[in-house]
Amino acid sequence: MDGISDVVVGVKRGSDELNGASNGSDSKKLRVEEAPPSRVLHIRKLPNEASETEVIALGLPFGKVTNILTLKGKNQAFLEMGTEEAAITMVNYYTTVTPHIRNIPVFIQYSNHKELKTDAGNQRTQAVLQAVSAVQSGGSPSSDVQEALAAASSPVLRIIIDNMFYPVTLDVLQQIFSKFGTVMKIITFTKNNQFQALLQFSDPVNAQQAKLALDGQNIYNSCCTLRIDFSKLVNLNVKYNNDKSRDYTRPELPAGDGQPSLDPTVAAAFSKDSNSLLGKIPGALNPLSAAAAAAAAAGRVALAGQTGSSGVLLVSNLNEEMVTPQSLFTLFGVYGDVQRVKILYNKKDSALIQMSDANQAQLAMSHLNGQKMYGKIIRVTLSKHQTVALPRDGLDDQGLTKDYANSPLHRFKKPGSKNFQNIFPPSATLHLSNIPQDVTEDDLRLLFSNAGGTVKAFKFFQDRKMALIQMSTVEEAIQALIDLHNYNMGGNQHLRVSFSKSTI
Repeated sequence: MDGISDVVVGVKRGSDELNGASNGSDSKKLRVEEAPPSRVLHIRKLPNEASETEVIALGLPFGKVTNILTLKGKNQAFLEMGTEEAAITMVNYYTTVTPHIRNIPVFIQYSNHKELKTDAGNQRTQAVLQAVSAVQSGGSPSSDVQEALAAASSPVLRIIIDNMFYPVTLDVLQQIFSKFGTVMKIITFTKNNQFQALLQFSDPVNAQQAKLALDGQNIYNSCCTLRIDFSKLVNLNVKYNNDKSRDYTRPELPAGDGQPSLDPTVAAAFSKDSNSLLGKIPGALNPLSAAAAAAAAAGRVALAGQTGSSGVLLVSNLNEEMVTPQSLFTLFGVYGDVQRVKILYNKKDSALIQMSDANQAQLAMSHLNGQKMYGKIIRVTLSKHQTVALPRDGLDDQGLTKDYANSPLHRFKKPGSKNFQNIFPPSATLHLSNIPQDVTEDDLRLLFSNAGGTVKAFKFFQDRKMALIQMSTVEEAIQALIDLHNYNMGGNQHLRVSFSKSTI
């Protein structure tokens, strides 16, 4: 953001320029022709006492505001956004949520004007835009802008995390967002196969500043991207303090059924010793690095209920008639590089799976615990074992233990591989790649139907080397991925299958 140089503000030049504008209070003229999208927006039915600041605040959550023109006598204004895209987002949002100024609903539509031509003579307006501009560059807002921001936005942010390769805990979010103000409450949940959170500040201005500074940022290098919007809620109701939700103003709340409450002493110890933990989370991003890495590790250790975390998982409630080390290797291999798998000799519905490191184990656990595999809901927890032992030389354990340390099928061997950015929870839609040129949609539909499911939809990408295929349930998609990832399509071309975030 380069100061105010690209902002022009001021008064109207010539009354005929904007005379197509209908009077907001004249109901006969309310049927205004829909104008095509423009970065200039026409705002009607403003209350008499509305200030420029309040009008600008309507646009602030959506991007840079570059100009404003108020028509006081007509209760109207024109607002120019920095880009057409920002204006479109704003109009789309306000068609579902009616904007209010001073508790009066106002109406927003595209203007016929593509830009506002005004004289830069109105000093007050210029000062307001300059103050707003400072907020958007991370400065602190002046008092009249603070009032406007408070009127425009909720203190509650809705946060979605894309490309969640490393686990992001409630503590990580608290550390990152508290840089902008007092975080009072956080609720985390999974919706549409994505990790999301609602986070409440003590003041809407802090929420506004956090959104401007953090939206689109990565928590760690090339993954865990923050997508931030305002929530329609203005207050969160938190019942339990545990790893899913927290009310920092009420430490006496119970942990709730079966939820581990986070031990504050463990968390505090880890946050103090942040540097030593950075090694455990490669490539943590500045300025969130030390705090975020410490919090992630603290959260992980407290969740595991043990100090020191291992890369070994215990998987139970498996279908012992069907499960094999290979099927576990393929499914868990979506979330990390599986080193060894051991199905327990005396308890064949359980297995130990050794991942490359504790982060991958945590990731696999958070995505696969509670999913259905071969008709049974599997349970995934962190094991107390540090490694999975191989059978002693010469001993046959009926093929229950397999060593995959040198497998060519590891997805995450190359540092910075694109696979790190395409890790999604199990979903009914699968992403297929490495498809040979001569393979048709019918071939793939048949192949996936034979895996025991129903293909609901299919779509080739433009180059036909990749496609999306939608099964009727997540369980069917899991089964198809286990059966068909690395399937030989002929000519030594092996199909690659992963879960997709898209639907068809």
